[in-house]
Amino acid sequence: MDRRALLVAAGTRAITKSLSGLPGLHFPGPSVHTLSVKPELANVKACVFDTFGTVVDWRSSVITDAANRGNAKGLNVNWAEFADHWRLGYKPAMDKVRNGEIPWTNLDELQRMILEDLLRQSRIDALSDEEKINWAHVWRRLTPWPDSVEGLTRLKKKYIISPMSNGNVAMLTSLAKFGGLPWDLILGTDLVKHYKPDREMYMTASFFLDLRPEEVMMCAAHRSDLQAARNCGLRTGFIYRPAEYGGGPAGVADKAEPDDFDVVSTSIIDLAEQMGA
Repeated sequence: MDRRALLVAAGTRAITKSLSGLPGLHFPGPSVHTLSVKPELANVKACVFDTFGTVVDWRSSVITDAANRGNAKGLNVNWAEFADHWRLGYKPAMDKVRNGEIPWTNLDELQRMILEDLLRQSRIDALSDEEKINWAHVWRRLTPWPDSVEGLTRLKKKYIISPMSNGNVAMLTSLAKFGGLPWDLILGTDLVKHYKPDREMYMTASFFLDLRPEEVMMCAAHRSDLQAARNCGLRTGFIYRPAEYGGGPAGVADKAEPDDFDVVSTSIIDLAEQMGA
């Protein structure tokens, strides 16, 4: 730097220091976007997300919806237990498809089947088919976690983003419209007629987006989901959701150490920062 440029720079620093104490003026510090991305993640082009529990708060949403319905009909039911048992029916219902006990059935229909069982167990009757369908579709109306929309919006500026969920296209599209989730596309299980952790589901992003597996990052709050994705060659991003199960019997929130996955984050905003978005 020549003498004139040095004097200009020194003068600018002095003026900035002098003005920074005046009211109404603010000089921000370094941008959070200066964080460097791990070299092994430099080729990632798409981030795909588990949705139920990772992006949206299923438990609180299902409880609130059921309580509103119950109050309107004067029903005396423990709605937190109702929501937990609905979630506990999720894997056994998918296993019926995997084991060939029932033919391919999308998640909307599986949720309707689980609901029918719960209604019988809770002795709730006199509901029309339309009411039952609307109730089952609560899984299309789940509230995002507070950081989800902002974090996804940031990631979308740099990466292709999509759900990588066991939901079907109609369910996930409705969920996105309801919660303002800014997906670039919807990868639903009905595209390949497989549920996670089947390899066919994890490979949908690389297949439909013409990407190599290592160019896709699976993002989830569930260790088993990420481990299955990693076995298929995908990169992995963990998002901690301590409140997902609310202390109920449906599960315990997973935790992760920094080296367990390619990225370990406390929110989707934190994930976006670590990914340079």
